Amino acid sequence: MTDFASFESYNATARLASLALSPDGTRLVTVVSTLAPDGKTWQGALWEVDPTGEREAVRLTRSAKGDSSPVFAPDGSLLFLSARPDPLAKPGESKEKKALWRLPIRGEAAEVLRPGGGVGQLRAAGETVLFTSSAYRFTEFGDEDDAKRKAREDAGVTAILHESYPIRYWDADLGPAYPRLFATPLAGTGAEAVTALSEDSASRLSDEDVELSPDGKWAVHGHAVDVSAAYGRRTELRVVATSGGEPRVIASEDGFSFHGATFTPDSSAVIAIRVREATLDSPFRRDLVRVELSGDSITPLTPDFPEAPDHPVVSPDGTAVFFTASHLGHQPLWRLDLATGEITKLTVSGYYSDLVVSPDSKTLYALRNSVDHPPQPVRLAATGADQDPERLRAPGAIPSVPGTLTEISTVVADGRTVRSWLVLPEGASADSPAPLLLWVHGGPVMSWNGWTWRWNPWLMAARGYAVLLPDPALSTGYGPGFIKAGWGRWGAEPYTDLMAITDVAVERADIDASRTAAMGGSFGGYMANWIATQTDRFRAIVTHASLWHLDAFSGGTDSSYFWMREMGDPLTHPERVLANSPHLRVADIKTPMLVIHGDKDYRVPIGEGHRLYFDLVRHGVNAKYLYFPTENHWILTPGNSRVWYETVWAFLAEHVLDQDWERPELL
Repeated sequence: MTDFASFESYNATARLASLALSPDGTRLVTVVSTLAPDGKTWQGALWEVDPTGEREAVRLTRSAKGDSSPVFAPDGSLLFLSARPDPLAKPGESKEKKALWRLPIRGEAAEVLRPGGGVGQLRAAGETVLFTSSAYRFTEFGDEDDAKRKAREDAGVTAILHESYPIRYWDADLGPAYPRLFATPLAGTGAEAVTALSEDSASRLSDEDVELSPDGKWAVHGHAVDVSAAYGRRTELRVVATSGGEPRVIASEDGFSFHGATFTPDSSAVIAIRVREATLDSPFRRDLVRVELSGDSITPLTPDFPEAPDHPVVSPDGTAVFFTASHLGHQPLWRLDLATGEITKLTVSGYYSDLVVSPDSKTLYALRNSVDHPPQPVRLAATGADQDPERLRAPGAIPSVPGTLTEISTVVADGRTVRSWLVLPEGASADSPAPLLLWVHGGPVMSWNGWTWRWNPWLMAARGYAVLLPDPALSTGYGPGFIKAGWGRWGAEPYTDLMAITDVAVERADIDASRTAAMGGSFGGYMANWIATQTDRFRAIVTHASLWHLDAFSGGTDSSYFWMREMGDPLTHPERVLANSPHLRVADIKTPMLVIHGDKDYRVPIGEGHRLYFDLVRHGVNAKYLYFPTENHWILTPGNSRVWYETVWAFLAEHVLDQDWERPELL
């Protein structure tokens, strides 16, 4: 049982990710991550879940380095990735990069391939294994690439020469090796059996957008195309035979990018996400399209669907496409009938991911989570609206949370309805009202619609706080107009929406309006900063990985073009940056603030945190700065995550609960 009052108990709860179904539909495998024996890292292991729900889950693998990315091969063996050492390797041969391993139906797991650049994405179909691996430019995969790595290591060289943009992504430096796409026979072993399918140009392959046809003969991948110095890039789809040859463009349109392609059962076409790229006047927009492998046509499938489709999966019988899309504080599963165009919402509540479909197309399996429960495998019918899926037996289930979950809403000035989850701690009542914590989500084009290990409101509820989880303007799940309401206007409608829903919350008898705080990370951190410049209604503000100086941020972030499409180039369109940058309003801040930032954060560079803290100090604001030299946009390692929460609790206790400041023991 998870005790949310104990961070150690919370951290020890098993965490599930990924889902794979065997070709005959009788085996379901997921990855279960638990704390390593030393408590410093997470270890993933493959577990088999009974699709019928009758038997308990069984652990399949055990590795100090962890195992991930399960994929069933057509023969029923299980492929996966692991950095575990090869027991047959000579001393010094086994590296830390993830290798491709194979677990037969009977017998022990064996290493299949360990490229010097590791294995990234993994697919299997027909007689083919498709994978991505990082390789140095102008080198052949295998011995030549390995020699280049060794030469740099021996010379002590870590420098990277960039000749294209971007240069970083989230918390990773791009280069000097870049992802390429490869195929190898299912029965093949070693680098000599590998066929290169993509060119070695820097950062052109979209490593997350690769797919293999059901017959194993074709691979589709995303490829970055330069548009202009002012616009950056867009992504087109290319197809290439897994036996080798020149890639061929099948989907490329000005103003659009294509992602998430998945093949039809006959391997003649793919279903993909087409994204109309954002402009200063219009947010990006997503829909599903059918792209013929011949490249002859692109057919829209969801032109009138108001939400944003994601993660499409085609049924094995080819009659339907299943996908997810945020909707009113949930992320349901949806079914698109390819014959009629009818779209059905299959689930009534929850957040769904990692969808797989049974071979007979009658049953769906997915990981389901919700604001009040972590991911668990579930089973549901492939047809039928608003189902409540059956939970399958697996590690990581929790029997209860320390409080209750409800919803509140309000209608704002422009007629939009702004809704929010409200977490109430146990015992909150008119006689014992709870202090309120406004927690703003990141994104900003996101929603509070599922479980989060990093931003968990139940850890706050266990300490007596009510937690408000609102979806202001820019949030998903409420149609395109809701996003457009805050587009380029972060300091306007998103802010006023947050204040309006907070007003509703503090009117409740079980909320103590005199003891409130606000916090958020990423965009939520930006909003925390903006709130600090606009009002002193809150007694404390916590800002994590937050945007502060928008001009500096626009060139320092890992995705500058994406940002500028909304806020504009600071040189040619300075008005939006000036209107929305909180750093220009620092003199108005009176509320005590806790600033938190990780040095390896490339999405919101560390300079934002440094500058924010300096500006607060020089203006006499009561502020603290929790700095993580080795963490990124999130604080992921178990020990640092513990310190993150302990510092937040101490800061809120001091300013919201009027307790003495207690410095966390390990700081």
